[in-house]
Amino acid sequence: MYEKTIIALSYLSKWYVLLGSAVAVLALYRYITVQLIIRKHGCKDPIKFTQGGFLCIPIILELLRRMKTGEMIDEGFRLFNEYPDTTQYVNLFGVRVLLTGEPEVYKAVLATQFNNFALGFRHSHFAPLLGDGIFTLDGEGWKNSRAMLRPQFARQQVSHVQMLEPHIQTLAKHIKARKGTTFDLQELFFRLTMDSATEFLFGESVRSLHDEVIGMQRPDIEGISNFSEAFNTSQRYLAVRAYSQVLYWLTNPKEFRDCNAKVQKVAQYFVNKALSFSDSELEEKSKKGYIFLYELTKQTRDPKVLQDQLLNILIAGRDTTAGLLSFTFYELARNPAIFEKLKAAIYADFGRGDVSEISFESLKKCEYLKFVLNEALRLYPSVPVNFRVATKDTVLPTGGGPDGQSPMFVRKYTTVAYGVYFTHRMKQFYGEDAEVFKPERWAENRKLGWAYLPFNGGPRICLGQQFALTEASYVVVRLIQMFPNIVSKDDGPYPPRKSVQLTMCLQDGVKIQMS
Repeated sequence: MYEKTIIALSYLSKWYVLLGSAVAVLALYRYITVQLIIRKHGCKDPIKFTQGGFLCIPIILELLRRMKTGEMIDEGFRLFNEYPDTTQYVNLFGVRVLLTGEPEVYKAVLATQFNNFALGFRHSHFAPLLGDGIFTLDGEGWKNSRAMLRPQFARQQVSHVQMLEPHIQTLAKHIKARKGTTFDLQELFFRLTMDSATEFLFGESVRSLHDEVIGMQRPDIEGISNFSEAFNTSQRYLAVRAYSQVLYWLTNPKEFRDCNAKVQKVAQYFVNKALSFSDSELEEKSKKGYIFLYELTKQTRDPKVLQDQLLNILIAGRDTTAGLLSFTFYELARNPAIFEKLKAAIYADFGRGDVSEISFESLKKCEYLKFVLNEALRLYPSVPVNFRVATKDTVLPTGGGPDGQSPMFVRKYTTVAYGVYFTHRMKQFYGEDAEVFKPERWAENRKLGWAYLPFNGGPRICLGQQFALTEASYVVVRLIQMFPNIVSKDDGPYPPRKSVQLTMCLQDGVKIQMS
């Protein structure tokens, strides 16, 4: 028995030696392969971000704390600017993360080397609310989603600005009800865009602007009264999950789960309603006006696919536009000369109250309106920071070395965090007054390329960007026609505190008077 044991241990030790040797050979092969790539391309490491603490846990906890106070993105900008380069790296919970504001890196990651990068953990971050949709999927799932959704954002659909007018009139009732006193315009914008987005997407508005203040009732649908509130709460948790990266699973409280269920229940109501129609009934309803869900139902009758895609698009269609409008009016109220110049341009192009002259085409021709919105998107991009993860070893064209000018070797599974908020405020692209709200800068013939990226870029560029710009333009024109006087009542710091969830908005709202 003793001898058999000795023999068995001898065989086992040989296997361990062979296994160890194989691992060593593979490691050596890997090292040599990487070194050959590095030498071939002249790659250098980016500088290391050294203020993160152990595994970057202290800095992450500090940023999450500042997330609650609305200081996170500007604290990130301050830390980023302490380094002489636009690309750095950290080891976040043991995972290598590149932090970059370099446009050429954006171009490579989002376009020229698109197939070398994916969303990483995003599906796990967002799936509890959004499921399998265009913003959570990679690969074939994403391609199928994009092919399904692209036709829904064709030019003829986004040109139907007239459907916004009833919602604008409801918003106007709220403003008039304030009788020139101070109120939060951002809160009303989020309700406005929820109403317009659900009408466009679901075929029926949730009418979140309808309340006792203006004596209007919401539709009698179970769960509709707190739909917007649940949607907002879910997004706050999704944002924490996203910024926690690999530790996303720590954020899954009961409130989050309950709010997800409330949102999904309302979405299911509209999906089931659409599925109850026959093909001929859907065609008949389409003649009365474009409804996103009804057109989607012609392509698939899978209720989960419909629900997931609707909620994915709702986040984009509602939040980005509300944020853009809020930041625009925040800056217009702070800058009376800019407001007066924009008002004069609107009166010249559209008159003082006539909606018949407002169309998709005429909105695009109003130059100063475009400048104002471009500048709002520059200083306050809807998604200030985003992430991609390398799916294979690759080389990025710049960002390496002490001066950030050398190529970088990027190992598989490395996360690339890119901050357009930082890039949009860099003086080398926008001049010494880069942090000043100045719409006139867009009259200059600037060749910014990837240094201006408010709607992402490459194959995953935002499908709804024209939809958002058209809606924002219409709302700006109509509100200035109806309320030619605005006064800022904001007494907070500048730059303002910002709430960064899946998209960005003002932490303290837009305190304003309008008449």
